[in-house]
Amino acid sequence: MSTALTAAVLSKVSEVPREVWDALLDEDASPFVRWDWLSALEETGCAVEAAGWTPSHVVLRRGERLVGTCPVYLKLHSQGEFVFDHDWAGFAATLGIRYYPKILVGVPFTPVSGRRFLTAPGEDRPALVATMGRLLMRLCEENHLSSVHVTFCAPDEAEVLSREGFLRRIDLQFHWQNRGYGDFEAYLGDLRAERRNKVRRERREPARQGITLRALEGDAITPAAIGTLFDLYKWHVDHHPWGRQYLTGAFFEEVGKRMRPSLLPIVAEREGRIVAGTFNLRDARAFYGRYWGAFEDHRFLHFNVCYHAAIEACIARGIGRFEAGAGGDFKQLRGLDPELTASLHHVPDSRFREALAEFLARERRAVERYRANLLRERSQLRSVRERDS
Repeated sequence: MSTALTAAVLSKVSEVPREVWDALLDEDASPFVRWDWLSALEETGCAVEAAGWTPSHVVLRRGERLVGTCPVYLKLHSQGEFVFDHDWAGFAATLGIRYYPKILVGVPFTPVSGRRFLTAPGEDRPALVATMGRLLMRLCEENHLSSVHVTFCAPDEAEVLSREGFLRRIDLQFHWQNRGYGDFEAYLGDLRAERRNKVRRERREPARQGITLRALEGDAITPAAIGTLFDLYKWHVDHHPWGRQYLTGAFFEEVGKRMRPSLLPIVAEREGRIVAGTFNLRDARAFYGRYWGAFEDHRFLHFNVCYHAAIEACIARGIGRFEAGAGGDFKQLRGLDPELTASLHHVPDSRFREALAEFLARERRAVERYRANLLRERSQLRSVRERDS
């Protein structure tokens, strides 16, 4: 007879040893749920109570063995989540409901889909996900909180949570898929002729501007390079009215030390110095575009660093997917097509829940129609347009 489960809520990831937490990760797990990434966010002051992110991680043990966990935060605002619920907060106020604090299950500042509920090999994964979902619901209701939000979760988690009564919300992101391209020219051959010619013109510009693009790996990811990438990130958020700095230089430094094999920054260099770049991560299956910045403004530089060089890096390394982050249907012009993402929401108040359920049903239909239209009318990939015509 198996040992009964016990649950606990932890105030920091480091209450679980790194090797114990990471033993729950499977081959599909992204770098963003690894112990190193989550603990670095906490240790450098990015995801802490003072920033409106109070770590409250749920863990399940069978005897002394950790069998399940999920990254949980008590949120005092809705910043840095990328599943926008500001209107929900306003509607809650009209019902006399205090929306904050709320419970968030997700990765701070990172709109990347993947497992949010980590489970041990050999365990009944759906049962553990359901158990953690019910525990979150109970914590919400016993502490008189407005809601639980599970953002960018995996499809199997969405299925389980839906059965537990969570409301499903969907949205779109733009991803590039590696269809076995041997090189960038082979990829260009899959584009419509007009777009193929435009990409070639864009890719000629860096050389004319005296700029070289380079993907940094291994020993090339020096402390100085990491420092410059943070400076680029900060320059970008400081010089845009919508920019908001969530991350610190200390966080970049820690990730540079702890997670170098997962890093794949792309930089643009001119006259011996980095003038633009992106702080990217990768795993066995995907490349994740993050944190663009540029000290100088050059024609097509953003497109070359953030999209063309990223796709070329994926092809060269046999990486199957490139995720360019949240928003921006303009990304479709660079060969990325819309994919669905999911978030799940528990709302105890019946009035609030009923209104949200009706809204989300309409929103799902609209998002699905919009995605179908984008694929049919705007995909730059000939194979996609032919398939969906």
